[in-house]
Amino acid sequence: MELLDDKMRVWLESAKFVKAIPGVYVLYNRSKEPIFIGETNNLETTFTKYLDTEFEGNECMQKTSSYQRIFSNNQKQEQVELIEQYKNETGKYPECNSELKIKTS
Repeated sequence: MELLDDKMRVWLESAKFVKAIPGVYVLYNRSKEPIFIGETNNLETTFTKYLDTEFEGNECMQKTSSYQRIFSNNQKQEQVELIEQYKNETGKYPECNSELKIKTS
């Protein structure tokens, strides 16, 4: 289930080449199921941290095998909308977002 129009990318092969700009990203497991929808002011910094630490301390996100990303200056709102869209379509939150408190107001 792809959530963004962006092409699906292999995590370890291309995450290190992402640009240092704001955006929203979706991490997928090997079954191509969304496991995390995130946002950041700097995709490069966030992805570099994930790569350098291999998602240390987060067993859920360690299942990442591919991702999609979009560039956005309104990333927080887009993240909330994507999470709500996913919840409306599936009846649940992405596995690694389940602990987050999502503010929609």
